[in-house]
Formats: sequence, C-alpha cells, structure tokens
Amino acid sequence: MKPECCKNHRCGEEIALAAAVLKLLAEENRLKILCILQSGGHCACRIVEYLGLPQNLVSHHLNKLRKAALVEGRKDGVWIHYSLTEKGKKITKIIFKIIK
Repeated sequence: MKPECCKNHRCGEEIALAAAVLKLLAEENRLKILCILQSGGHCACRIVEYLGLPQNLVSHHLNKLRKAALVEGRKDGVWIHYSLTEKGKKITKIIFKIIK
C-alpha cells in the first residue's frame, strides 16, 4: 500500500517542484545572492562586486533564480536592479532560519 502522500498525483507534482527548487538552491553562489538580496534590492553590478565573480556567471545565477520566481529584476537605464519576490523572501527566511 502506498503512503498517503504518494496517492495523490498533484502531490507528486508538488514533490517534483520542491526537488527542483532544492536542487536550484543547492548552489552556494545562489544562496549568497539570496542572502545579499535579503537587505533589499541591489544592482547586478553590486552583486558582482560583493561576490567577486565574473559578471556572466552572476547573470547566469540571477537568471536561474528569476526563472524560479525567487528574484525579480527591474530595469533602470542600463542597470538592472534585483530584489526578492514574496516567494523568494519566504524561502530565504526559512533557509536561513534552519541553519541558525
């Protein structure tokens, strides 16, 4: 007999989504970006500066986080300012609460 959580097809989809988000967050630089954005929005150039990583690598990580709806970008002239979405705030709060 299957456990209760395996009987519902929708639950299986939720588990797959949770696994995908956890896999996304298993990357150290993405967690650092979420940590940086906890204090508020930052220009991509600031995030590059804080992390000391190449701009193209930071953009790659920001794009992954944006596609997962954890961060959002707002164009301001030639700059893009990134901030946490509500979903991103919730997940970040949970993650950093767990490790304390």
